[in-house]
Amino acid sequence: MEILNEDSPRRSLVNVRVGKGVRFFNFVNAYGCEVGDNSKIGSFVEIQKNARIGRNCKISSHSFVCEGVVIEDEVFVGHHVSFINDKFPRAANPDGSLQTESDWRVEATLVRKGASIGTGSTILCGVTIGENAIVGAGSVVTRDVPSSAIVAGNPARLLEKGASR
Repeated sequence: MEILNEDSPRRSLVNVRVGKGVRFFNFVNAYGCEVGDNSKIGSFVEIQKNARIGRNCKISSHSFVCEGVVIEDEVFVGHHVSFINDKFPRAANPDGSLQTESDWRVEATLVRKGASIGTGSTILCGVTIGENAIVGAGSVVTRDVPSSAIVAGNPARLLEKGASR
């Protein structure tokens, strides 16, 4: 593991399973997660517990990878990409008490090998982005993306099917 700019006091890596050759840049907050060999995690990225990032991935700065997200090998995640893991987010219960982990259910999201997610995209929970698929910048992915497809827009729509790498 290589942590770039070692003098930075604002890095938090707690209970992170890290593969060989992983590089973390400044201001990364990662806890209870897994990052595979040779992946690169940019500045200001948060990776929450029970999230998994595969080998040879690039997670660009300002991205948010929440609990329940699995990113397979060789995936590119552009700058400021956000994943969502709750279909019905609420701060409080009907009685006004603050919600805790037991008050909601994590919805899984899967990004298959070789996919690319463009800058500023939002990935809703419960979807699968297929192998080698491309999500255009600024897209909002609300449903599954087929393998080798290109999607873009809000909501993301199919632009091309069977695109090659």
